[in-house]
Amino acid sequence: MIARHDGRVVLVGGTIPGERIRAAVERSRRDVVLARTIEVLEPSPDRRPAAFAPECGGRSFAHIDYRRQLELKSEIVRDAYRRIGRIELSVPLPVIPSPETGYRMRARLHVGEGKLGFLEEGSHRVCDVAGTGQLLPATEQLIAELAAHVDVLTSIGARTVELAQNLAGDQCAVHVVMQSDPVTVGRRLRALASVGGVTGFTAAGGRGPRDRVVLAGTSYVSDALSAFVPSGAAGSLSLRRHADAFFQANRYLAPELVSMVAGLTERTRVVDLYAGVGLFAVSVAATRGGPVTAVERDPCSIGDLVSNAAQVDPDVQVVRAPVETFLKRSANFDGAAVIVDPPRTGLSREAVTRLARRRPDRIVYVSCDVATQARDLRALGASGYQLDQVHVFDMFPNTPHIETVVALER
Repeated sequence: MIARHDGRVVLVGGTIPGERIRAAVERSRRDVVLARTIEVLEPSPDRRPAAFAPECGGRSFAHIDYRRQLELKSEIVRDAYRRIGRIELSVPLPVIPSPETGYRMRARLHVGEGKLGFLEEGSHRVCDVAGTGQLLPATEQLIAELAAHVDVLTSIGARTVELAQNLAGDQCAVHVVMQSDPVTVGRRLRALASVGGVTGFTAAGGRGPRDRVVLAGTSYVSDALSAFVPSGAAGSLSLRRHADAFFQANRYLAPELVSMVAGLTERTRVVDLYAGVGLFAVSVAATRGGPVTAVERDPCSIGDLVSNAAQVDPDVQVVRAPVETFLKRSANFDGAAVIVDPPRTGLSREAVTRLARRRPDRIVYVSCDVATQARDLRALGASGYQLDQVHVFDMFPNTPHIETVVALER
């Protein structure tokens, strides 16, 4: 939350707008001061019990009543669009809520200080995931059993442990990124592979998925495509992803997000940029056929994308290339809808310019960073696109993070 003191902006953790608090300054930069709440003098009626000492990541809004969290997130979107995007939204945006607990089906765990867990807010200290509420109870127990072998992880130079589950939580793929050669230390990792609930165990020496070694079980998790699209359209199709591939993290809202994007792309042709494992591309193709072009360069995702797209061949064409390169080589997209779901950094300046030049009828922009999205919307607006719809999803309850889906018309 933002305060001001002696003409400087102070970013204060653990508080709520309107409160009077006592804060301790932790860091000071030239243009901003970072502080944390140490005493609440005049609490907000929206405050609920929660420790405001540093907590595991994903809990920085946990002290705020959930209804107020949704209101704040709506205000965050409107503020970013106004300040950065020069877009005025005349009415508050409703935020699609999520259950607050057990929502995460992806997690990056860190190894350090003899622990395996999340990082504390604003630090590199490792903290226990138990009690954070982000994971299913059975998943917390699984991680606790993995943590019992943290000495093995430390001895092989493990940096992170990636964990991926399916929607139901009955599949769990674990991937260890380490400094050692996974082939030579695989025998030492067998104890972790046998932890109850782990259905697949892989490791890599940090050089990419080509070095991924399967140590036990099935190296990926999968869901029936019918979980994301009407069952009549999905048939027996499924979507798979490895633990180190990107996938939407919220098990409760991912199906609704897919349905929203599919509904906004009803055009004769669909181009899915930053396609990942094909969540949007395959869902659209299964629902109403092709042609759909799925563009992805990430080596961790491309294998899953090819496998998933093969189920709806020839409706989905996979292109392995950077988005900028694909757009440079493409003809116009007249009559098409383009989906963009870039990383937090948003679209590059080149991608924005080349996308606008291809003149798709509609752009559907999915983003987990409203600031970079607002920047890109401003640029696309200057290139002849206007805002048609905005939808906000609370994919990360108890955090300030927001997922937005925006439809632009040429």
